Amino acid sequence: MKKFKFTISGKPYEVEVQNIEGNIATVNVNGTEYQVEMEEQAAPVVAPVARPAAKPAASAPAQAAAPKPAAAGGAGYKMAAPLPGTIMQIFVKQGDVVKKGDKLLMYEAMKMENNLLAETDGTITAINCRQGDNVLQGDTLIVIG
Repeated sequence: MKKFKFTISGKPYEVEVQNIEGNIATVNVNGTEYQVEMEEQAAPVVAPVARPAAKPAASAPAQAAAPKPAAAGGAGYKMAAPLPGTIMQIFVKQGDVVKKGDKLLMYEAMKMENNLLAETDGTITAINCRQGDNVLQGDTLIVIG
């Protein structure tokens, strides 16, 4: 569909929106495919009304946000990626009951295998990654309700 190029904190991102169905979009970011949930559809662009101004204001460029995998499904405790890396293995599925300290997934970051452990008791309400996905620091990986 549409291709975009972003530079965030000096790092280039090539983003291609491949498909949009309802509020779910399939996007490809630097060769990795993500399913993302949009909070609301973008409003149509309306042309501004020309008004005389005493002094023209300089417009600042908009700051783009880093792309993330699918947004968390509802309320709950969001388990975020502590470092950028690759998902190696996922040990839970949606609906599983977990206790604080349970191993949720294993990821590779900085050439080391790391485990993401549950930080609270609860039920897995959303898994926003798949084995092999590349994730960025701060991406919501799992939601515990």
